[in-house]
Amino acid sequence: MSNLPIVAIMYDFDRTLCTKDMQDYSFIPSLGMTESEFWQYSNSLGQREHMDSILAYMYAMVKISKDKNIPLLRRNLADMGKNVELFKGVEGWFDRITEFGRLCGMQVEHYVISSGMKEIIEGTPISKCFKSIFACEFLYDENGNGVWPKTDVNYTNKTQFVYRINKGVLDVANDNDLNRSMPDDSKRVPFCNMIYIGDGLSDVPCMKMMKAYGGYSIAVYQNKDSKVEDLLKRGRVDYIYPADYSENTGLDITVKNIIRKMSISETLYDEYTKQKSLL
Repeated sequence: MSNLPIVAIMYDFDRTLCTKDMQDYSFIPSLGMTESEFWQYSNSLGQREHMDSILAYMYAMVKISKDKNIPLLRRNLADMGKNVELFKGVEGWFDRITEFGRLCGMQVEHYVISSGMKEIIEGTPISKCFKSIFACEFLYDENGNGVWPKTDVNYTNKTQFVYRINKGVLDVANDNDLNRSMPDDSKRVPFCNMIYIGDGLSDVPCMKMMKAYGGYSIAVYQNKDSKVEDLLKRGRVDYIYPADYSENTGLDITVKNIIRKMSISETLYDEYTKQKSLL
């Protein structure tokens, strides 16, 4: 096990690592529906019933699959992950950034915090790159059909998972250790060693959390517009870049610079504590 200081890079998934909502690639077409038809059904349901929008889309997945007599199986959702279109450079990103961190004397870990489906993410070619995937997930019945939301990751409770990473409490069923008081110097990943990468307003709670606690946040985009620029103008995010994860892009250079800064801060802190111990 490495004794290097840990850097946690946390990613939204839809429109951050892949080009659109992950259900759009295979799941919605498998129902014989268009993207607009499915999301209109889900959004109308949520508004009519005053539902959490994430629970509404998960319910829509269960109900429409049942109505059309199409099994909602974990393995089928995972297979759909193979068709998810990732942004340029994503597949080589994780190993490259992890190795850069190692050269700086830091252990880089990658996490997903997404309102998309964990099962679909697990079927993508990059799933093995993540230490943990925090995303929506179904509970399955004795026949293997998804019947109930097992985990719901909405825009606000995403921050819960940042705290889990901070304390090293990655089991979503373990609330006792998550809520237990813990000295800052005993937390597994300090906030100042965290980077959050997302695509927009749904990520603002996590981005603001980074801002408040000394971490870093980056918004990525396909097409630059006033919404992403407003995040920067209002100080809700530290940097904005095109969603291109290739080497030597603005995103790549900035993340490496942040890791380099974290490494220097760790070195200076070690020097300070050594000198203090001699007094």
